[in-house]
Amino acid sequence: MKYATVITVGNEILKGRTINTNAAFIGNFLTYHGYQVRRGIVVMDDPDEICWAFKTALETSDLVVSSGGLGPTFDDMTVEAFAKCIGRDLMVNSDALAMIRKKYGTDQLTEQRIKMAKMPSECRPVENPVGTAPGLLCNIDGKKIIITPGVPREMEALLEAMEKDIIIPDVHYYDTSIIISGVMESLFSPYVDKLMKEFEGIYVKSHPRNVEVKNPELEIEISGYGENYTELKRKIDDAIARAKEYARNLGGSVI
Repeated sequence: MKYATVITVGNEILKGRTINTNAAFIGNFLTYHGYQVRRGIVVMDDPDEICWAFKTALETSDLVVSSGGLGPTFDDMTVEAFAKCIGRDLMVNSDALAMIRKKYGTDQLTEQRIKMAKMPSECRPVENPVGTAPGLLCNIDGKKIIITPGVPREMEALLEAMEKDIIIPDVHYYDTSIIISGVMESLFSPYVDKLMKEFEGIYVKSHPRNVEVKNPELEIEISGYGENYTELKRKIDDAIARAKEYARNLGGSVI
């Protein structure tokens, strides 16, 4: 199993002005491309904090994906902080500069715009199809680091553009769920354990949807990873069928 960490950068996230939808999108994208996301880190626009986030992520993960801090303003400092983290200098990447030039024109290359073309030599730029700042794909000691802008549609477009560099071809993820009414989560809890023991390698999670003691309703989510998608799907579908059986034995109904 390969592990990933998601880093989101921005004061606006920490103070609640912006909802962190980027972390949700990245986590989902990486999960369905074969990674187990083990951490999500949110840090402010501060070089020391960003550097700490990358160092922490690289200690435990094979892939690190960050969003935020790639623009031309003074507080866009993710690449600078990442370079500091890995002990590298920033230099203007000619390919990135060509991408910036194509967006603005040769006579519009201000210092702030050229800043978006600077990166460590271990990184290559990925053209941003909907924005200006290129994304970065870096390889450090066998680990991948992807750095994207914070604008959601730009981040999403760049991840999709780098899909072939992200996906783990021989690992598949599958999940499905059912809704059970009339059964309290505390009553179904022993059957969660039973399902995970009976179907090795799956993960079962119960999500309460109503007030337990008044009108209980549960979503039972079952997920897993496997090398053979057909076999994985069959195992999880069998586990779902058994969960339905347990729910009905407890007097519940499956919606």
